[in-house]
Amino acid sequence: MENTQDNITALKFGLLGRDISYSFSRGYFAEKFKTENLPHSYVNFDLPNIDAFKSVIANTPNIKGINVTIPYKEEVMPLLDDLNQTAKKIGAVNTIKITKAHKLVGYNTDYYGFKNSLEPHLKPHHTQAIILGTGGASKAIAYALEQLNIAYSYVSRTQKEGVRYTYDNLTEAILDQHKIIINCTPIGTFPNVEQCPKLPYEGLTEEHILYDLIYNPVQTKFLTFGKQKGATTINGSEMLRLQAEKSWEIWNME
Repeated sequence: MENTQDNITALKFGLLGRDISYSFSRGYFAEKFKTENLPHSYVNFDLPNIDAFKSVIANTPNIKGINVTIPYKEEVMPLLDDLNQTAKKIGAVNTIKITKAHKLVGYNTDYYGFKNSLEPHLKPHHTQAIILGTGGASKAIAYALEQLNIAYSYVSRTQKEGVRYTYDNLTEAILDQHKIIINCTPIGTFPNVEQCPKLPYEGLTEEHILYDLIYNPVQTKFLTFGKQKGATTINGSEMLRLQAEKSWEIWNME
């Protein structure tokens, strides 16, 4: 039976983050609800800090699900009632389901979106990756790479536990060993489109995959440098679409 506004309760969904006026999710779900003739709405919960989160939940009637973005994927975890096993393993949450008993349960669909958008591009020589950044998104990427049996190393601005390389000691030889490079930092996001991670781009080849989690702009400077070297380039759009649909599935399961 076709869904109509007459026989479905209007539910509220939203995105938790900071400075998120650019939000992919709000536009995506608004279009989805319109296309599928659903009476639901999707809003941005743009919070200056995580302290306001619980009161937002308490004061938003009929709230059913939330996506989480920078910088709250890790900070929100202690405020939840339960964590899905995968989210617990990853150590970051990007999807929250509000149950009928008003419990907040955290999930991670970032890894799902990344894994399924990367997999079609993989070839036998794609055995090692470097992950740029160490935030909440990078944890989901690392988990997905483990699922794909791809070894990885982190790159950060400073040397710290778990970080193998800094931007200052990356070389062309290191890039040659790692045929997948994933940007999990916000460097290059609109409006700062002239910025890009500091890499020895001369070391890129057509055997490389450059994956940028950024989707605005569609072609970041990071990806442009890869394209110039004949590398396969992927932006964050398909990952976001896939993780959004996975979130929708989670919100609607009993």
